[in-house]
Amino acid sequence: MMNKSHYVAIMAGGIGSRFWPMSRTAYPKQFLDILNTGKTLIQETYERFTKFIPTENIFIVTSEEYVPIVVKQLPNIPLKNIVAEPSRKNTAPCVAYISYKLSKINEKGSLICAPADHLIKDETAFTKVCLEALSFVGHHKALVTLGIKPTHPNTGYGYIQFEQQPASDNVYKVKTFTEKPDKELAKTFVSSGEFLWNAGIFAWQIDNIISAFEKYLPEIAEVFEAEKSNFNTPNEMEAIERIYPQCTNISIDYGIMEKADNVYIIPSAFGWSDLGTWNSAYDNMNKDYLGNAVSGNDVIVIDATQNMVHVPNDKLVILQGMDEYIVVDTKDVLLICKKEKEQEIKQYVAEVKRNKGDKFL
Repeated sequence: MMNKSHYVAIMAGGIGSRFWPMSRTAYPKQFLDILNTGKTLIQETYERFTKFIPTENIFIVTSEEYVPIVVKQLPNIPLKNIVAEPSRKNTAPCVAYISYKLSKINEKGSLICAPADHLIKDETAFTKVCLEALSFVGHHKALVTLGIKPTHPNTGYGYIQFEQQPASDNVYKVKTFTEKPDKELAKTFVSSGEFLWNAGIFAWQIDNIISAFEKYLPEIAEVFEAEKSNFNTPNEMEAIERIYPQCTNISIDYGIMEKADNVYIIPSAFGWSDLGTWNSAYDNMNKDYLGNAVSGNDVIVIDATQNMVHVPNDKLVILQGMDEYIVVDTKDVLLICKKEKEQEIKQYVAEVKRNKGDKFL
């Protein structure tokens, strides 16, 4: 039996600019089948949660402009469960919106907030950890984050240090948060065994996260509190149009999790990747005997190794003599870039914007 007091908010408002030119402002990566599995990332995420959360309790928080895409890709979701943000203000306002909205329905409910575009390979382990987190926050005034046991000193992730004595079965008190460290620091963190990667997946009881907003982000709490009576009524959209311009653009990690004193972590291993970059997609795709990860029906590879290739199914592409490149072809943009330069794709996008306007973004 699924617990009717368990809710999930899938956060699907981002632009995914590091996956350009596949990911565009009008159609970002959460709505794409980046790994060539036959399902988009948001479809995979939604299905993952339907295994243990009642479908009427699954909400998608996204930008107004993406609502039609969500409706198309998740035809089973009730329209009232698609929560539209009028502008992008990072994750804190997004979490505040869904929390205040749900508090009118069930303030003692337990809520998971998770990104729409992460890869999780071991769904059984994921379900188990999520249920542990929901159970813990149902009985303790705690904010829980899922931590991933690091497999290598990755510099693209945040790290969380935790106390070595468990507070409860497999739940530990958080000591410190560190944003993306340099290579040396990341090595130290990994070898110490005291740090986990920050997966950006959180759980809390709804009234407890609202208390945390009141304490740590009072300016956001005030504007939502003032409009609370309009949530779940025909006036909700108008209220949100008034609220969002007044909200600070801040992440939930920075705004609350790094400041609060009741933050706990569950060490997890469920085959997680935040799929932040083309290299992370490469790592998680099937490869040919020369180490090329290829998405596209008609790609012929000659003397080329370790490439990440994503091209349309109806296009013949011949690659010769290239090693360790990202090759992404779309109907109007072709990107050919060394894999080691992938962190600079964001800069290339800025360069395109300067020289060509928004046409290719």
